[in-house]
Amino acid sequence: MPSVLQLTLILLASGVAGVVIFRYFGLPPILGYLAIGVLIGPHALALANDSATVKYLAEFGVVFLMFSIGLEFNLHKLRAMRTIVFGLGGSQVVLTMLLAVPASLLMNWIYPISWQAAIALGGALAMSSTAIVTKLISDRSEIETEHGRNIIGILLFQDLAVVFLLILLPSLGKNPGDLFLALTAASIKITVALVLIFVIGQTLMSRWFSLVAKLRSQELFMLNLLLIVLGMAGLTEHFGLSLALGAFLAGMLIAETPYRHQVEEDVKPFRDVLLGLFFITVGMLLDFEVIYQQWMLVILLLIGPLVFKFGLIALLSRTFGSSPGISIRTGLCLAQAGEFGFVLLNQIDGLDLIDPALSQAVLAAMLLSMFGAPFLIQYSDRIAMRFSSNEWLLQSLALTRVAAKSVRTENHVVICGFGRSGQSLARMLDQEKIPYIALDMDPDRVKEAAAAGDNVVYGDASRENYLVAAGLSRAKAVVITYADTPATLKVLHQVEHLRPGMTILVRTKDDADLAKLQAAGATEVVPELIEGSLMMASHVLLMMGVPMRKVVRRITSAREARYSLLRGYFRGAADDAESNESWRLHSVTLLPESASIGKTLEELHLENEGVSVQAVRRKIGGSDYVKLELTPELRLQANDILVLSGNSEATDLAESKLL
Repeated sequence: MPSVLQLTLILLASGVAGVVIFRYFGLPPILGYLAIGVLIGPHALALANDSATVKYLAEFGVVFLMFSIGLEFNLHKLRAMRTIVFGLGGSQVVLTMLLAVPASLLMNWIYPISWQAAIALGGALAMSSTAIVTKLISDRSEIETEHGRNIIGILLFQDLAVVFLLILLPSLGKNPGDLFLALTAASIKITVALVLIFVIGQTLMSRWFSLVAKLRSQELFMLNLLLIVLGMAGLTEHFGLSLALGAFLAGMLIAETPYRHQVEEDVKPFRDVLLGLFFITVGMLLDFEVIYQQWMLVILLLIGPLVFKFGLIALLSRTFGSSPGISIRTGLCLAQAGEFGFVLLNQIDGLDLIDPALSQAVLAAMLLSMFGAPFLIQYSDRIAMRFSSNEWLLQSLALTRVAAKSVRTENHVVICGFGRSGQSLARMLDQEKIPYIALDMDPDRVKEAAAAGDNVVYGDASRENYLVAAGLSRAKAVVITYADTPATLKVLHQVEHLRPGMTILVRTKDDADLAKLQAAGATEVVPELIEGSLMMASHVLLMMGVPMRKVVRRITSAREARYSLLRGYFRGAADDAESNESWRLHSVTLLPESASIGKTLEELHLENEGVSVQAVRRKIGGSDYVKLELTPELRLQANDILVLSGNSEATDLAESKLL
């Protein structure tokens, strides 16, 4: 038996190794924790025994997860998605639990189980993995799609249903005659707790946080936060409810205060680390001997719930108005088991509702379904295309709408993302009579903007066919307005593949991923934080009495130093308008017979033509074009792409000299 320190080091080292390996392959860290738990558990390498200390610490991971969900739960969000959350999500959870009873009759020849146990297992199997699914569909930029909204709505109800199930399950362990009395007592308890918390606690919580915040002590703020989370969890446990329920209510309370976002950032490290520990302990529960002895049952419990959940969710999505393709995608993304399923399964084990051997088989099937979730989500589009007869037609119609908007357009701007940044850019382009076409994945936004006359269509800019339909081959520039770096990188990869050397401007929150975006093909990256600081500096200088012309000159100078490729765009108000309009970016692709092949940048003396070389991109091996480091000794090769900046006449002369 290892000591507490040795056990802690084993868990930390194995957790780090698991996350690194799974991150490397682009898979969610939760799968790494589960795999490591299986590997080091008492039924495999036995490096860490399933001790009570580890289990107790792991329970706090669920506490902080429920607290984070409580922070996200607010009435405005619920009201906007009420049909999906309570209609679609509620139907899925309730029907899964109810249909588990007749399904359990089919298992009586293997493991006879009571109707109470069937309902309890139905509740556990109704859960899907919030951690895995939200991460994967976010990486695929599908949060705002129709099936993305269905998924988020169902997951939200599942998270809320856990609160009820944590109260219901202990009641199922009682005698049938006492069940109604137990449920009534639990309902009274939670009603009283909610009234006390939201009537009295909300006012006290807001005032108390204000008092703590005024002392300006980060240490005190953190201690206060931990006290509230664990204190509320302990309070609900004292009244016979669960720790997780108290944490959820604490999150709901703090969500209504002005300190919600600060709290969310402060609690995130505790949540992620302890939740990782929870998943490791779940993996440690897996007994390979039981799986070996009952492999047919494990396969049955894996395939049966997967197919059942997929079919039920797809059918319900279709009933609530989604197309067949959207319904299939929704079902595939939510067919797997979830982290709260393990929480409920642990509680079921503690109540002795099912045989331990059956519990092991269920646990193994749930783990395997979670390992398969990334692959189901990854291939959901292909599966939907294959099994939905009209999905190809809907995709073709969507592409046709995009192509119809761009067919008569050339030298235009392709805007990827039509949020606030995209709309502001579109208005300025309209004022200058510059054509554009915008692609966005939010159907409501596209519908309203198109009705208002904006040239925006529904389409995924990270897919090659939509970029082709948007006229990328005829476009002058591409602007990516996403705040999410992984989504931006997908679009950059597609644009570079379809049209190497294309002028691509990228918006980002800060310059943390600047090098990564430029290496992927971004001509220029515009960080919002830098622009915000420049605007703030200009206002401060003006208020301090600095003349307007001097302020403009300083801001222009700062921008020119930061945005070498946008020097013309960011000229000050006092600059000559004509020179500003004639300044441009121009890409030149060198041909095998070009005169500049084999020469260095220094030998070409392009600066004498009034032109500066902003970038040189080269295709190395079979890879995509990469940006080379600009040095005077850089020797040009055939098919190199040079990005020049200067006025129209100068860039034309430079192009002639190069070619």
